[in-house]
Amino acid sequence: MTQSPAPSPQAEETQALARSAFLRKRHFALLLSFLLWVVLPTFGSGVYLYTVAKDQYASYVGFAVRKEETSSAIEVLGGITDLAGTSSSDTDILFKFIKGREMIRAIDAKLDLETLYRNPADPVFGLSEGASQEALERYWNRVVKIFYDRNSGLIELRVTAFQPQAAQDVANAIVEESTRMLNALTTIAREDTTRYAREELDHSLVRLKEARQAITQFRAKTQIIDPLADTEGRMSLLNSLQTQLAAALIELDLLRQSAQSGDPRILQEERRVEVIQARIAEERQRFGSEVGTGDDTYSKLVGEYEALAVDQEFAEKSYLNALATYDAALAEAQRQSRYLATYIPPTLAEEAEYPQRFTLLLLIASGALFSWAIAALIYYSVRDRR
Repeated sequence: MTQSPAPSPQAEETQALARSAFLRKRHFALLLSFLLWVVLPTFGSGVYLYTVAKDQYASYVGFAVRKEETSSAIEVLGGITDLAGTSSSDTDILFKFIKGREMIRAIDAKLDLETLYRNPADPVFGLSEGASQEALERYWNRVVKIFYDRNSGLIELRVTAFQPQAAQDVANAIVEESTRMLNALTTIAREDTTRYAREELDHSLVRLKEARQAITQFRAKTQIIDPLADTEGRMSLLNSLQTQLAAALIELDLLRQSAQSGDPRILQEERRVEVIQARIAEERQRFGSEVGTGDDTYSKLVGEYEALAVDQEFAEKSYLNALATYDAALAEAQRQSRYLATYIPPTLAEEAEYPQRFTLLLLIASGALFSWAIAALIYYSVRDRR
């Protein structure tokens, strides 16, 4: 009986590799994890997307914030015109406003978002009943997508809903609330522009009233309407008396040269000169005499009136300047206005675009597959280190 030859080392290694190639428990566990982690979620998501998920319709709207600045007549004649321009800061504010709670509250009060988006048959894409403000805000950011180009200042919105009309209604409401907010910003800007000028105008008006009231009190106290005019009248009287005195003196000198001493005409002319001189002295004395029962002399009263008149004149000029400044500020505020320029009006969908079932299913399957592969690699890496 012949003995079979012993197997070679290469044959033994091949047999060992063949025995190790059989499926083991860890292989079954890995396959089961693949089914539970990748296949089952993908299958369940596909069933939900194609049988349960309801169609959603999209309404698109595009607008930009414009700031109109009508040039003045001087600028037009000089060739400087800037009819309209964008305002990036206003667009940034509007971008935040559309995503904020104030916009959500306004739209909810106008359209009742829970009625529009609550869908018990589709709990994943529908709004849950009795949703809190935080949940409503998260859902709002799901159904209202904002695309903002900061370079051009253009904003485009995509609003989705379970009914085409509902999506368009929400888009229209967003445009209306955005316009209202811009009008509020314009009003605030105008108030800020004219506030300082209005305060100066009010202050100058109060000063003018006080100056006029002071002059009225002075006239009531002294019983003199205008001391300056009264002084001019007295000076005219003095000048007239000085002229008469000079004529009387000349007449007296002529009589003394032609008539004899003791002539009645000479005595009469001398009497006339004395009367005129007495009147002149009396008028001059009245400038320093007391007026009424007060302690103020006439010259002091004239000085006081002049000071009051200067105050009134300064108050009038200040009021006129403040009024001109206020009118200019008001005109400048009227020249600057913000408005919402809608270049894509809210559209009304005819076909459902969402949910994008194939894309969502592909993303779910890819995410599950990649996460499962990473977990498997981590498991075998830890196992090989033991």
